[in-house]
Amino acid sequence: MAKYEATIRGHRLAEVRAVIEKEILHGSVSASLEDVSDFEENGSVCSVRVFERYSWIGGNRVSLSVTLFQGAGSENVRLSAIASGGSQAMFFKINTFGEQAFLERLENALKHLS
Repeated sequence: MAKYEATIRGHRLAEVRAVIEKEILHGSVSASLEDVSDFEENGSVCSVRVFERYSWIGGNRVSLSVTLFQGAGSENVRLSAIASGGSQAMFFKINTFGEQAFLERLENALKHLS
C-alpha cells in the first residue's frame, strides 16, 4: 500500500476533482473510474473517487482511492490518496511498482493546478 497526502491551496474542490479524473483516466488505456461518492453539508464538501488500472509490471490490477475535502469558506482542498494491489504474493507484498506509479500519475495531475 502506498499513500500520498497534500493540501492544494487556492482552488475549489470541483476544479481539483475534475483535473484528477481527467488526468487519471486519460493517463492509462486501462484506467477506469470504479465508483464515486460526494457529500456536502453546511458548505463543506467531501468527494471520494476509486480508480483502477492494469499494472503491466505487476501483471495485475491496482486501485487508487482519492478523498478530497474542502471546509466551508476554505480556499484549501485536503487530499488523501491510497493505492493498493500491485502484488501477486499470498502473504506479503513483493513489489509495489504499480501502486507507486499510480500515485505518481496523481502527483503529476496536481501540477496542472499550479
